[in-house]
Amino acid sequence: MGNIFLATSVTIVPVFVDTNILLYAHDAGAGEKRRRAADLLRQLLKSGDGVVSSQVLMEFFVNAMRKTSPSLASADATRVVETYAPWVVAPTSAMTVLSALRLTQIHQLSPWDALIVAAALEANCDRLLTEDLQHGQVIEGIEIINPFVDTSSPVAK
Repeated sequence: MGNIFLATSVTIVPVFVDTNILLYAHDAGAGEKRRRAADLLRQLLKSGDGVVSSQVLMEFFVNAMRKTSPSLASADATRVVETYAPWVVAPTSAMTVLSALRLTQIHQLSPWDALIVAAALEANCDRLLTEDLQHGQVIEGIEIINPFVDTSSPVAK
C-alpha cells in the first residue's frame, strides 16, 4: 500500500476514520480486512493525520467487546480507545447535532452516519474512511472511501 498522502502539497488534510475501520483493525477474525485496516491506521498514527469523534470511540468500545472475534476485554478495548483519543479534535456539540440533522434531510443519511459526516466536516477532513456509505460518493466536499473496495492506496490524494 502506498503512502496515505501525496507529498505534492505542504497542507495535509486530515482523514476521518469511522468505527468499522477501527473494529476491523482490532478483530483477529477479520482476515484481509484486519490487515488492510491496521495498515491504514498505522499510516495515520505515523503521520498524525487521523481524526475520529467521541461517537466513533464509544461505538468502538461497545462493539469491540461484542462483535470482534474473539471479543476484546474491557481493559483491552479501553487501551485501544486511549490510543485513538488524541484523534478527537473537536467535541460533539449542539452545532454538530444540528449539522447532522441538516445532512439527514439533504443527503438522506441515517442520523448516526450524518453525525459522523458532520464531525468530519467540523474537523476539516476531506476524506472519510468507512464501509457504511457509498464508496466514491462526495458529501459536502468529503469523499467517502471504502478501503476494502479498491486495493490501491485508498486515501492517497
